[in-house]
Amino acid sequence: MKYGVNTFIWEEEFGPGSLALLPRIKAAGFDGVQVPLFRPAEFPAAAVRNAFAENDLECSVCALFIDGQSLISEDPAARQVARQHIQDTVKAAADTGANFVGGPLYCQVGYLPGRRRTADEWKWAVEGYQSAGPVLAEHGITLGIEPLNRFETFFLNTAADCVALCDEIADPNIGVLFDTFHANIEEKDLGDAFRKLGRHLKHIHACENDRGIPGSGHQQWDRMFEALREIGYDGWLTIESFGFVGKLSAAVCIWRDIESSPEAIAFEGIKFLKSKTGAA
Repeated sequence: MKYGVNTFIWEEEFGPGSLALLPRIKAAGFDGVQVPLFRPAEFPAAAVRNAFAENDLECSVCALFIDGQSLISEDPAARQVARQHIQDTVKAAADTGANFVGGPLYCQVGYLPGRRRTADEWKWAVEGYQSAGPVLAEHGITLGIEPLNRFETFFLNTAADCVALCDEIADPNIGVLFDTFHANIEEKDLGDAFRKLGRHLKHIHACENDRGIPGSGHQQWDRMFEALREIGYDGWLTIESFGFVGKLSAAVCIWRDIESSPEAIAFEGIKFLKSKTGAA
């Protein structure tokens, strides 16, 4: 198992302040860091690659649509813009040395049209992800589609729907980034959700039910680790939370300090995760 932390705990966008954290993150026992990559053309990929190499850390990427892009828009031109954004993100991620990109790359977080998704939207998402196949293969990148809870998206909420989507996309480089915070809302049993995902599971956001320190709440950790052992998962466990004030923290409805400090979520959380994987 590999242990990662997302810099969303400290900052909304990756910058010099995030780079300064890398030695402390390495000293805390993490194997890698997940960085947000929103605008590929502006991302300092070379500097990130060098800093990660200097600190002996692996890089993975989380990505969002923040400028209104949507794979499921009724407008074909808008869908093409979203497809190009995904391809540009993959290329920029490869330039950092990353081999994983994950996130809810179907529509913008918080877009809630007040209805259920349509068959056309599902078809457009499948076509959009399939169009990313060649660039993923060329750069050796795995894409993880992330379901969110019902209060953040209407399009993709459950493990079962993720499996159906991945089966239809049918690309070996496309699977699921599964976040236990969202699953705590949408799944009846966390273990069963991971068993459903099976081979489609590519990355885990290991988050407490309130996005606080893993192990401090009522998340079904034992059920999760039991299922991961059964399906043979040995990939990333990445801690994600939001310790800043900004547009993204508002989009995911963070209205208070979850813990006494952002560092506690990361540096206490990894101790808990390592204790659970050791027991498993």
